[in-house]
Amino acid sequence: MAYSVPDLPYDYAALEPHIDEQTMRVHHDKHHQAYVDKANAALEGTEWADKDVDDVLRNLDQLPDDIRTAVRNNAGGHSNHSFFWQIMSPDGGGEPDGDLRSAIDDAFGSFDSFKDEFKTAGVNRFGSGWSWLVHDGSGLAVVSTANQDSPVSDGQTPLLGVDVWEHAYYLKYQNKRPDYIDAWWNVVNWPEVASRFSAAG
Repeated sequence: MAYSVPDLPYDYAALEPHIDEQTMRVHHDKHHQAYVDKANAALEGTEWADKDVDDVLRNLDQLPDDIRTAVRNNAGGHSNHSFFWQIMSPDGGGEPDGDLRSAIDDAFGSFDSFKDEFKTAGVNRFGSGWSWLVHDGSGLAVVSTANQDSPVSDGQTPLLGVDVWEHAYYLKYQNKRPDYIDAWWNVVNWPEVASRFSAAG
């Protein structure tokens, strides 16, 4: 089954004023669609074409050399963006609670310390990429990946991720990536993050 772009779980304008409608339309309809189209083209006719995208990303080293880079970039882009739409919500923001909050406090000392480390990872990512909160098998960690590389390929479970490619913020924030990340906290869907944390534990 070829990949397809999932519908947004909310309206394009639902994350205003933090993420503008025009950015969401271009990001979802154009950028995500391009990743899907290129991933499908690279995988067509291979044994991997019908496999779950994260299964493919876990097994990049088994892919033929001539498609590995295209799949890493584009299946990675599909996986990352499908995840990204889910961990944002018009009702987002605030702080996590319960087991997730306890785990963040244990791993980073406090929620504010976690936010600082997560933001720093995103701001300092040279060029394009992502900042992530992952479960690495032993606990929580903040990591940054280049381009559309996925933590899944490193055996990690993404719990929260912010896209720091310029296409994710440039229409509204221009070159002010730190301002974008600060605003993005207002749309984080903490119940969804907590659900993924519970499943990963």
